[in-house]
Amino acid sequence: MEELFGRVNALRQIEPFIDKPFIKVITGIRRSGKSSILLLLAKHLKQKRILSEQIIFINFENMEYAELNTAQKLNEFIKTQMKTKKKYYIFLDEIQEVQNWEKAVNSLLQGKNADIYITGSNSKLLSSEFSTYIAGRYVEFQIKPLSFAEFRDFNGKTSVEKDFKDFLRKGGFPAVNIYPYSETEIHRIVYDIYSSAILRDVVQRNNIRNVELLDRVSKFVFDNQGNLFSAKKIADYFKNQNRSVDIETVYNYLNALEQAFVVKKVPRFDIKGKEVLKTQEKYFAGDHSLVYSIMGYKDRFISGILENVVMHEMERRGYKVFVGKLNGVEIDFVGEKQNKKIYVQVCYQLNSQDTISREFSPLGLIKDNHPKFVVSMDSFFKDNINGIEHRFAGEFLLEKW
Repeated sequence: MEELFGRVNALRQIEPFIDKPFIKVITGIRRSGKSSILLLLAKHLKQKRILSEQIIFINFENMEYAELNTAQKLNEFIKTQMKTKKKYYIFLDEIQEVQNWEKAVNSLLQGKNADIYITGSNSKLLSSEFSTYIAGRYVEFQIKPLSFAEFRDFNGKTSVEKDFKDFLRKGGFPAVNIYPYSETEIHRIVYDIYSSAILRDVVQRNNIRNVELLDRVSKFVFDNQGNLFSAKKIADYFKNQNRSVDIETVYNYLNALEQAFVVKKVPRFDIKGKEVLKTQEKYFAGDHSLVYSIMGYKDRFISGILENVVMHEMERRGYKVFVGKLNGVEIDFVGEKQNKKIYVQVCYQLNSQDTISREFSPLGLIKDNHPKFVVSMDSFFKDNINGIEHRFAGEFLLEKW
């Protein structure tokens, strides 16, 4: 699939499941590239000599298919397209627009000659109701905006340092990387993506009435990336502004934002006790460009932005990511994947001995042989301190680990 421009890694994850009896569920924030990946998969099938009439592609945000808004109508329409006993490849884009869609998908799956791919912009696609219908017969792929490596594929490669600075400013939404937009235009595009996600995937899906409060909760998250906080802290913050907000409401809003992939929660993990802690998490934006487009450029954002970028890269590579806690000391990220583990501290610059000590010392408390990194914007700092390696952030995102 090398010829499939830009999202080869995402496509490689899905390719082994082509023609397998699993529904391929592709989720992610709006405009992260889910529709493009479906189109590229369809192109790939044609290159494997699958006939065009065996490919059924429906985008439910296209008015052409507005009438297919119930499971029965969708099932009947697709059945009329399946005119032979050949295998049909069914692509259903933004399927959450169809009422009780899971019943139609379940019916098609039982027909044995359908290979089904669906996308959605809300993780409620994998709700308990959905799982009941097709338990054990689906596999999920979460599509994030462009990684730094994919960003370089889209924009062309110069030096890693220059490209990484551009990546920090532009972000990873494919829509802003297909044309040399100005920063003002980029902010407008990303703001529109945010507004669409908030309205359609958060407000409408969850019947939220206080949209202004939801927006304030979202902005609180963007303003506090890299900081540990809880729903109570947000409620207390609003209380200090003479706004009475119920903690349960804040929790529900955070959960709704996470379901729409606008924000991402990273829980804390007690490294010594080997258990996930239930209080104090970190939240990050679904893409770091959201922070700049919604909140504007502020120097104090840079450390949180770097953490955001590193966290999403760890998840892209299949790691479960936690904030580490060890004897009262915080480790920015602990990544676990099967029998692999990685520890990462992230900071802006190692510009003093005190800073170097502060960033390297926590990792020195961990007495195992798994890789440990301090990641920063310093491209000149090459020291390896007691087995803890430093990496320039741009290089770290391109390396194998």
